[in-house]
Amino acid sequence: MNTIIRDARKEDMPAVLELIKELAAFEKEPDAVITTVETLENEGFGEHPLFHVFVAEVDGTIEGMALVYYRFSTWKGRTLHLEDLVVREEKRGTGLGNALYKKVIEYAKAQGLKRVEWVVLDWNQHAIDFYARSGANIFKDWYTVQMDENGITKYIETNA
Repeated sequence: MNTIIRDARKEDMPAVLELIKELAAFEKEPDAVITTVETLENEGFGEHPLFHVFVAEVDGTIEGMALVYYRFSTWKGRTLHLEDLVVREEKRGTGLGNALYKKVIEYAKAQGLKRVEWVVLDWNQHAIDFYARSGANIFKDWYTVQMDENGITKYIETNA
């Protein structure tokens, strides 16, 4: 198995979108993805890219990816957020996920960042165990809070 972990290119975005959709299905949200290849191309490869993607290529085929972007912590300064790390189902257990994870951590270190952060679903015990073994801190006393598009609209309408 000839494996390369590399920076994604614009032409990789169709494969990246396939992986995003596969992750959404795994996370029991198969219809939640509204991002398009064009959005990924425009937002990731424009004048001011909003994210960076690493891909795992096996024998010339993209089999995994990790998408990251910068955040700012009032306590730490610039940090890195790992939005998604996914490996195609048939390639899980081959070390690709670990290789992508290592690449993300090395990238953060090379950028001089003080923290890498991400979220994991509470039922994804395999991932939780992996992250714990890697030395990551898993906080069980914090909640992830989000407001979707509908919530944004309702909030603005009711607080006008």
